[in-house]
Amino acid sequence: MKDPIVIIGIGEIGSVFARGFLKTGHPVYPVTREMDFQQAINRVPEPELVLVAVGEADLSDVLARVPEPWKCNVALIQNELLPNDWQKHGYKNPTVASIWFEKKKGQDVKVVVASPIYGPHAGLIKCALDVLNIPSIILNDEDTLLFELVRKNYYILASNICGLKTGETVSELWKNHEALVRDVLKDIHKIQEYLTGKTLDAEALLQAMLLAFDGDPDHGCMGRSAPARLARALKIAADANLDVPTLQAIAKETQTL
Repeated sequence: MKDPIVIIGIGEIGSVFARGFLKTGHPVYPVTREMDFQQAINRVPEPELVLVAVGEADLSDVLARVPEPWKCNVALIQNELLPNDWQKHGYKNPTVASIWFEKKKGQDVKVVVASPIYGPHAGLIKCALDVLNIPSIILNDEDTLLFELVRKNYYILASNICGLKTGETVSELWKNHEALVRDVLKDIHKIQEYLTGKTLDAEALLQAMLLAFDGDPDHGCMGRSAPARLARALKIAADANLDVPTLQAIAKETQTL
């Protein structure tokens, strides 16, 4: 039998990975946020992988609680994920996947584009996705990983925040409101450069985002997390003294503030 894998957070996405790991022969030990992590490490002291599958709002708290012996084997799959999110907790080289598939309750997995993966356990995650026929690619360097993480942030933030104002699908959003999307992305880009400390290629990120729009043109823009995403973006901008006029205007118009 292969070495066990711990999954922290067994929601819809965590359950997809659990199925994939089980099909590749790995026993899976689920850990909920309410469980005692020390009890879990007593039962699984040396897992091959510790997949953190909680939502982005819970990530910081969970990373602070992960037992020290597990930290070298952590993998992250959250939305709005950037290197500072793990570096501030002392994680130096986690495996990171930018997940481009959806799994809603009672529905099968819906793929947008291939999910890029980087890090020491990238092959293990790819194998789990391969057996489920979910496309993925392994990245070769950290710069490409950063681009892919920001690309996902462009997609999520632009579609969600614009969706607060327009509704519609991502294809309709770009077709009918291109100017709005570009203005929102100008503000998002400032925030992403602030959070990464890097100069980012806005046009390349836009084109990569549009490829994802094409991957699932009927995807609805405004998810239930949209108001929280806008509020979080505005707080980051305020803390960094960034001028984000379009985000502020949308917040005022949609009473998100």
